[in-house]
Amino acid sequence: MGKLLAKYRDLSPMMRASFWFLACGVLQRGISVITTPIFTRLLSTSEYGQYNVFNSWLGIAQVIVTLNLCYGVYTQGLVKFEDRRAVFSSSLQGLSLTLTSAWTIVYLLTRDFWNGAMGLTTPQVLCMLSMCWTGTVFNFWASDQRVDLKYQKLVCVTLLTSLAKPILGIVLVLHASDKVTARIFGLAIVELAAYSWMFFSQEARGKKFFDAGFWKYALAFNIPLVPHYLSQVVLQSADRIMILDMVGASEAGIYGLAYSISQIMTILNGALSQTLEPWFYKKIKQRDLESMGNVTYLSVGMIAAANLIVIAFAPEVVAIFAPPEYQEGIWVVPPVTMSVYFMVFLSIFGPFEFYFEKTKMIAAATVVGAAMNIILNLLLIPRFGYIAAGYTTLVCYILFALFHFLFMSKISRDNFNGRTPYNWKVFASMSAAFVLLGFGIMATYPVPVLRYGILVAALITAIIKRKWIAEQVRMILSLRKTRKEEG
Repeated sequence: MGKLLAKYRDLSPMMRASFWFLACGVLQRGISVITTPIFTRLLSTSEYGQYNVFNSWLGIAQVIVTLNLCYGVYTQGLVKFEDRRAVFSSSLQGLSLTLTSAWTIVYLLTRDFWNGAMGLTTPQVLCMLSMCWTGTVFNFWASDQRVDLKYQKLVCVTLLTSLAKPILGIVLVLHASDKVTARIFGLAIVELAAYSWMFFSQEARGKKFFDAGFWKYALAFNIPLVPHYLSQVVLQSADRIMILDMVGASEAGIYGLAYSISQIMTILNGALSQTLEPWFYKKIKQRDLESMGNVTYLSVGMIAAANLIVIAFAPEVVAIFAPPEYQEGIWVVPPVTMSVYFMVFLSIFGPFEFYFEKTKMIAAATVVGAAMNIILNLLLIPRFGYIAAGYTTLVCYILFALFHFLFMSKISRDNFNGRTPYNWKVFASMSAAFVLLGFGIMATYPVPVLRYGILVAALITAIIKRKWIAEQVRMILSLRKTRKEEG
């Protein structure tokens, strides 16, 4: 322990902050995952489905109501307007509150229409609008903290809210007849209590609720990105809404649980992206494409292996996370988990699109993927049931990855004299092997002995190759250290 503390003290402020920012993300997702088995037992499958659909609508409302001002334009603005950061922050906080207030008025004047369209009650929608605002307030403040490498307050707030949300939620659900609304109230109350002060703090520092220049700049920057942001949410959330409308709330609940389990690996994706993306930008700037291939192939292989582990233990994980009525969800986990694997390609190919400011290409890929997801769901869910939604998600993310690969290749050829960093045959072979192995493992679900035998053989192989595996992992992790030292 003493050696670990000594190493921690020797870290630069930037590396120390990066560690804690990553820890915050893992903490939020980890506590959410750990508490899932509690709520799947407190709520029926129908109630859990309604709660998942609320979260899906929340993601869509966040984009429409606040224009996702806390992303894109805000991060860029903190750097671009460094000498007026406090004013920029307070004015965007003002813009966010104004937009949320305007939409709240619109909703209250036409609430019957919105309640019917979303299948939610008035208290639930008001909580949603509140959470749109508080979530944006927190992200403004958190981004400001990250720029200044101030991780102490961020860690404390994240820890407290991550614990308070499930604790209050459990108390309210246990004492309520409308358990879905009680669960939602728990989230809204904690966010209002924990995040509201951040709004007043940034307003006090900047002393500028309205700034015409900053408001115009923010709206001009982010409004064109709304189709991209909205399509991302639709691609991730449309399934549950459509299952609720086309099949039923119980099926939406089972699918929602399986989807949540499959998303566990996004923690690894996020950690890997934080390590690789800055390194990619550096290599692009240096025009050093040759060194990118092997590192990327290895990283993709690590993601594939981790996702195969989730697929292999899906029956056991579903049994731990929920009562027997959710067990059918095991057949959703493999295709959605494979989708998580294909999501990581945005982190690999996206830096080329962002570096050369080809954001229209990113939006095009996302919009096409979202549209295809809705069309396939409309065609296949009525015919094959809610499990088909997992496969439509997989198909759309495969197309998503393919589009980004094609865009990356074109950008690379145009800017590096015909050179490209990757061999498409390597990605195609790895991805095909991953998908075949994933479905092969799924086929063994009815025969646990066979599945366990395969897992034991894989474990023995990993033990034999442990030194090689450790060496490859160390090489990936060293990228962050090298980047920090050079930065």
